[in-house]
Amino acid sequence: MEELTLTTPALLFSAISLIMLAYTNRFLAYAAVIRNLHDKYLEKADESLIQQIKNLKLRLNLTRWMQIFGITSLLCCVLAMFLIYINQQMIAVWVFGSALILLIVSLTLLIKEIHISVQALKLHLSDIENNLK
Repeated sequence: MEELTLTTPALLFSAISLIMLAYTNRFLAYAAVIRNLHDKYLEKADESLIQQIKNLKLRLNLTRWMQIFGITSLLCCVLAMFLIYINQQMIAVWVFGSALILLIVSLTLLIKEIHISVQALKLHLSDIENNLK
């Protein structure tokens, strides 16, 4: 097996940073939509608004876990770099492997969240299509 160097975990820094930026943007967009739906709900309690709020709550929860797993992955990369620095190669390999697994989990949750988002948008489009008929 080839030795793990400081540059290997460092390569993930930019990727994880960009992913975290995308997750944060999703979170902020959801927050704005939720505030908007909250105001609409206070004006008129509607069942469709309740369903949208439930959907957004699920997506917000998934985004939170995506962020948690992504940040933990980044922390493991930093820890792996530190372990390489203090010549703890074997532990560093395992910690870096854990970072990769956490990143995989984070991205898998992103796929799930995207699927839920697409389903929600399809419902909105079907409402529009039904009104056009």
